[in-house]
Amino acid sequence: MTTADACEQAKAAHDSGCAALMVLPPYIYRGDWREMRTHIEAVCRATELSCMLYNNPVAYGTDFLPAQVAELADSIPNLHAVKESSTDVRRVTAIKSLLSDRLAIFVGVDDAIVEGIAAGAVGWIAGLVNAMPKESVDLFNFAMNDDPRCDELYSWFLPLLRLDTVPKFVQLIKLVQERVGWGNTRVRPPRMPIAGDELDATLKVIDHALQNRP
Repeated sequence: MTTADACEQAKAAHDSGCAALMVLPPYIYRGDWREMRTHIEAVCRATELSCMLYNNPVAYGTDFLPAQVAELADSIPNLHAVKESSTDVRRVTAIKSLLSDRLAIFVGVDDAIVEGIAAGAVGWIAGLVNAMPKESVDLFNFAMNDDPRCDELYSWFLPLLRLDTVPKFVQLIKLVQERVGWGNTRVRPPRMPIAGDELDATLKVIDHALQNRP
């Protein structure tokens, strides 16, 4: 997606009445900091919506370092949050040390939610919540409130949460959804439902969790 295309989508989101916009780097081209800063600034300035920066270097190859996030926050008034998906929980601490509460920091990796909240994150863009809404909300609230029930729930939940951290996370989450009666495993090409040994191994993880559901 080009910067121009992203700007058009930002304008369309505003016109459609969306409440907020998540802003990603280009999917294919991995630019340098000057290029990525220009891209993010252009998209955010194309809308009056509240914007969240999506930092996912594992998926997109572009890593917005804490100092760069701070530069973006200084230059973009409607940038209000960051979805931090680098898998390095130290990023939460680093961003907060530079910006205090200027940006709301959200954890974007399911199996780092408790650690992220302990470091200062205030939100969670979750994957397994689509299949396990109650457990996800409970885990978030327990972590936010330092509830002693957090450790036990997190220990049970982790094998499922880790399904959100691999390239086939869409297929895997949809498989959990189907298993709990909240959806099906249909995906759009080029993705295909998992099969064979991979399916068998994943079902063992899911079924073991469901048999021991708290």
